[in-house]
Amino acid sequence: MKTLQIEKLFEIGISLSSCRDSALVLRGILDTAMDLTECDAGTLYILENNALSFYIMVTKSMGVDRGGDGTKIDLPPVPLSEVNVCAKAALDKMIINIADVYEDDRFDFSGPRRYDIMTGYRTGSMLVIPMTDEKGDVVGVLQLLNALDHSGNRIPFPKDCEQVISSLASQAAIRLTNLNYSREIVTLLESMVQVTSTAIDARSPYNANHSKNMARYGEKFLRWLQEQNHPCRLTEDESKELLMAIWLHDMGKLVTPLEVMNKPTRLGPALEKIKDRFRIISLLNELRFAQGNIDLNTYQTNSEEIQDAEEIILHANSAGFLSEEFLQKIQNIGQKSYMNEKGNVENWLTEQELHALSVRKGTLTVEERIVMENHVVMTEKLLSQMHFTREFSHVREYASSHHELLNGAGYPRHLVAEQIPFQVRVLTILDIFDALTAKDRPYKAPMSADQAFSILDSMVRDGQLDGEILKLFKESKAWE
Repeated sequence: MKTLQIEKLFEIGISLSSCRDSALVLRGILDTAMDLTECDAGTLYILENNALSFYIMVTKSMGVDRGGDGTKIDLPPVPLSEVNVCAKAALDKMIINIADVYEDDRFDFSGPRRYDIMTGYRTGSMLVIPMTDEKGDVVGVLQLLNALDHSGNRIPFPKDCEQVISSLASQAAIRLTNLNYSREIVTLLESMVQVTSTAIDARSPYNANHSKNMARYGEKFLRWLQEQNHPCRLTEDESKELLMAIWLHDMGKLVTPLEVMNKPTRLGPALEKIKDRFRIISLLNELRFAQGNIDLNTYQTNSEEIQDAEEIILHANSAGFLSEEFLQKIQNIGQKSYMNEKGNVENWLTEQELHALSVRKGTLTVEERIVMENHVVMTEKLLSQMHFTREFSHVREYASSHHELLNGAGYPRHLVAEQIPFQVRVLTILDIFDALTAKDRPYKAPMSADQAFSILDSMVRDGQLDGEILKLFKESKAWE
C-alpha cells in the first residue's frame, strides 16, 4: 500500500506541475485521494468569501458526479462555524478522522443524515483535511467519506493515510495558489497594456480608437478560426500573445512628436502664413494699379492669377492624392515671385512650403514620414525594456514588425515572407484595414469595407500581404 501511495503521489505531483487548469488540478486531487484511500465518496470545498463553497461532489455507488467542469453546485456554502466539521478543519488547520458520523456528537451532521434519509445512502467514516498552501493559508477542504475494505464494506479511514492525503492536499493548495498568482499577474499585465494603449491613442484625437478596433477585430477573427477548426487557428496562449501585441503595436508613438502625428494637412499651421502673404501680394497689386504703375488689364490678370494660386494651394493642402498635373501647378506657383514693399524680391512660396505641398499622397513630407515610421523602432526599443513572461515572449517581435511586408518593401528591417510569422501577417492586415476604414482621420474620408478590401487585394497581388489570411479575414466578417 505504501509503495502504491508513493507512486501515486509522484504521478500526481508531476501532473500538477504541468497542469495550468485549476479545475483539472482539483479534480485530479479528489480522484487521487479517493483512489489512495479506496473510499466511496468525496467532496472538495473552496474557501470563498469567508465560507466553504461546494466545488466537486462525487459518490461512486450513487452515480453522483457534480461540479469541477465549470458548473456550479447549487448548494449553499458552508459557514465558517466550528459546528461544521469541514469548517472546523479549515479554522483550526487540523485533520479530522471520524470512524462513524452517527456516533460522533462533536459536529452538526444533520446535513449528511438528511441526505441519507432522502437517498437511502449510509454515511459512515469521514476524513476531513484542510488544503493549506506554502504560507499556511487555507484555500479549501478535502472531505472523504466511507473508506471501503476489499469486500466493499465501510471501514474507518486508516490513521496512516492521513499524512499521505494531507501531503496531497497541500500540493494541490500550493499549485492552486500559484495558478491564481499567475492569472492575477497576467490580468494585471493585460490591464496595464490596455491602459497604456489607450493613453497612446489618446495622445492623438485622430487615432483614438485604432488599437481598440484592431483588438476587437483580432479577437473575433481568432475566435472564428477556432470555431471553424481551421489549421491556422491559434492556441489560447498564442491568441493572448497576439492580442497583447496588437494592443502594444503603436507604443513607439509615445515619443512621436504630436506635430507630426497629428498633422491633418500638408501645410499645417504654415497655411496662415501663406494666406497673409497672398493678402500682401493682392494689396501690392491694388497699390500698383492705384499708382498707375500697371494698367487695368494687367491688374485683372494678376488678380485672377493670385486667386487661382490660392485655390490650388487650398486644394493641395487637404487633398488625399495629387495628380502629376496638379503637382506641376504647384511647381509653377513655386516659381512665381513678387516685389515686396521694401523692394525685395520674394517667392510666392518658400522652399519648405513648396516641399510640403508637393507631397503626392497623405500629409507628411519625406522627412516627417521618416519620423513617423520611426515609431516601430521605438516600439521595439521600449518593449525590449519590459520583462514579458514566457507565454508573451513574442510580443515585442510581433508588435515591432507590423509594417513589414512579404516582398521586403516594408520597414524597418525589410523582412521577407519566410521571416514574417503568421501572427505578424494577421496584425499587418488588421492595421491597414482599420487605417483605411477609420472615421477619425482628418486627412482622408473613411472607406467602406469593400473599398478597403479592394486596396488590400491589390497589395496581395503586389506580393505585400498574405492572400490566404486576407481571404479568411473576409470570411470571418470580424469587423462587423
